[in-house]
Amino acid sequence: MQQNIKIMADSTRSAIIEAGMRSADAVMTDEDRIWSKYSNDKIDIGERLAKVIRTLSVANSLTRPLRALSIGSGIEPQFPILESAFRGGLYLLDIDQAATDTLRERVLRQRIGHVTVINGDYRDLFSDRIHVEDFYTGILKQRKIDLITLHHSLYYCAEESWLMLFENICRGLLGPRGALHAVLMAASSGNSMTSTWLYNHFAGKYFGVRNDQSLVTLKKQLETSSLFENTRILLDTSQVKFFVDDFVKFMKVIWMILLYPDVHVYTDIQKEEIVSFVHDTFWSRKQPLLQEQYHLVVYRGIEFKGLI
Repeated sequence: MQQNIKIMADSTRSAIIEAGMRSADAVMTDEDRIWSKYSNDKIDIGERLAKVIRTLSVANSLTRPLRALSIGSGIEPQFPILESAFRGGLYLLDIDQAATDTLRERVLRQRIGHVTVINGDYRDLFSDRIHVEDFYTGILKQRKIDLITLHHSLYYCAEESWLMLFENICRGLLGPRGALHAVLMAASSGNSMTSTWLYNHFAGKYFGVRNDQSLVTLKKQLETSSLFENTRILLDTSQVKFFVDDFVKFMKVIWMILLYPDVHVYTDIQKEEIVSFVHDTFWSRKQPLLQEQYHLVVYRGIEFKGLI
């Protein structure tokens, strides 16, 4: 009897592992929806975003409609907050056609006239002053932005380009009293239950790379740039938890974190090791995946410290 039970358990585990391997073929939009629904990441971002908006509202005239640009917006879970707070114009930019199609359908269906959806690669659009000027005179119609957000979108840009990116958008797009808000997971962690540890462990093991994208480092770089001499640069941390009682959905988020397949292409043997580890460490034990993340806010033209 005990042997039969073990055989059934092994068979069930094998089927689950195979399903987790197949889930690697999920599209980014689907992965992002699962992460947004079953983690408190968007709640965490929303709380910080509300503080930034509150700061901007105090610093600017209450009668002037504010404007915002979300860079790498995805399907924009913060849409209700941004849409209602930035009536002067909300611009949602993403490279993923599926994400922008979803946003356009919503904008048309709900007849939201002040929201503009843009399909494009921010790495190209803001790569230099000329491209930024084209974006400013064309899409923005020569009207500056009060808030620019980069919520989990800097992963797709090499860290050595971050300073230039921030200088370009600050110089060419940000208004005289405005803010930049970036969110990114921590670059390093000794906690094996975190998304950072997972990425560094498996990407390091298979490809010899580690996460070198640090908002802590970016803050130091911004503080040495003359363009940010008269700004207030704030940094804070938070912890996010993710768990869903559906292993395929759980694994879809793991593949998103491990940057498959757009950055790293794992072999079937590597996939099996990853899926088995996640099953035994997290899912079968009902343990949530943790994400340690940083919030960076740059305030320009604001006389007081501002919230973060």
